Amino acid sequence: MQNLNEHPAVKRYYEKKEGSKSDKIASRLSHKDIRRMCLEFGADDAGFVEIGRPELDDQRYDILKTFPWTKTLVSFVGRINRENLRSPARSIASLELHKVGEKLEGVSHQLTAYLERMGVKAVAPAAGFPMEMDQWLGKMFAVSHKPVAVAAGLGRMGLHRNVIHPVFGSFVLLNTVLIEADLDEYNTPLDHNPCLGCRLCAATCPTGAIEPDGYYNPANCMTHTYRELIGGFTDWIENIANSKNAADYRSRVSDAETVSMWQSLANGPCYKSVYCMAVCPAGEDVLPEYLEDKAGYIKEVVRPLQDKEETVYVLPGSDAESYVISKFPHKRIKRIGNGVRPPSIKSFLGSIPIAFQRHKSEGLAATYHFTFTGEECESATVTITNKTVTVKKGHEGAADIHIKADSRAWLRVLHKDSAMLKEIVFRKIRVKGSKGLLKAFGNCFA
Repeated sequence: MQNLNEHPAVKRYYEKKEGSKSDKIASRLSHKDIRRMCLEFGADDAGFVEIGRPELDDQRYDILKTFPWTKTLVSFVGRINRENLRSPARSIASLELHKVGEKLEGVSHQLTAYLERMGVKAVAPAAGFPMEMDQWLGKMFAVSHKPVAVAAGLGRMGLHRNVIHPVFGSFVLLNTVLIEADLDEYNTPLDHNPCLGCRLCAATCPTGAIEPDGYYNPANCMTHTYRELIGGFTDWIENIANSKNAADYRSRVSDAETVSMWQSLANGPCYKSVYCMAVCPAGEDVLPEYLEDKAGYIKEVVRPLQDKEETVYVLPGSDAESYVISKFPHKRIKRIGNGVRPPSIKSFLGSIPIAFQRHKSEGLAATYHFTFTGEECESATVTITNKTVTVKKGHEGAADIHIKADSRAWLRVLHKDSAMLKEIVFRKIRVKGSKGLLKAFGNCFA
């Protein structure tokens, strides 16, 4: 076997190493230089945050688990053209989001290449998709761009759960690059929130997922907005699989919905809403239009989206279904599934606050003790009161009802592969307390 040190490539490596001893990389990179490169590569703003920042305490473990060498996170934004996003034609709005996303991917790719050629390790997670889909219903994204952007001083979270940039407002998309180097200077969070508290996002949301008091229902938002991707795609596939023939399929899915799904597959997903971003008047660039003529702003920006005749996709029995009937009777309701099936008891317990339908719980005040046995042994306390839900590990306090279930049996019921009554009859699920409370629990989730 040839001596490795005699290989031409190895010899050249040592020669270069010897010649570059006097040209070592600075221990700290220049904040000014890296920001300048971000802007030259196409970003509209950029900020920097060190991995040890307290604002990243709930993100650090996941980041370092995947990228253990991370020292600095580079956060940057791409501006969205406002009129494109405001258009009632969702094809125009979706194309705008795709184009800005592509621009951000280009920025991250160029910045990563630039740093790598400097000898600095860097990685560029996706701005949106692709994600780690094998983690479905868990944390599928490598980096949470929103908390990083907030820590890097690029904005604050608004009522609509999007980052609002102080100048560009809600008309931004985000991306992040992780690097194995310290900077000589870092950014700090904004000292104010650009959100105006106008609640136009809540007034325009077709599903009522954003409420004026700040409550947010992610399940109802996702079911409609993401009809043609992730869970919505799963539901569409199951409609195909469950159809007896073409006529049966057409009774479930209209021709327009089928070709729309084709369009999303061929050209990138078409987002059904994102109205909350479109109507937001926050940000120095956007604010004058709103302040100078609020009535005109509502007429030209808000009303066209509120008045649009469209299909709103809802979970049967959800708060969204009731909301559309009450607030937007001219919009069509279509009851669908959203493809969300917890694969484990841990996932089920974690999904409870996400799937909770607060208005369906009105009048209910009860504490539930769950005990799961079999393949997964878990215990939890779920408390529903004042239209809120909390989930705690283990049994806490006095329970109004005890549910003891074989973990597989409980998941079969959740997945609609079995009936609750059947599992109770076969004693796979046992209930101690009022059966009415068990039914009331189910009514709180769509």
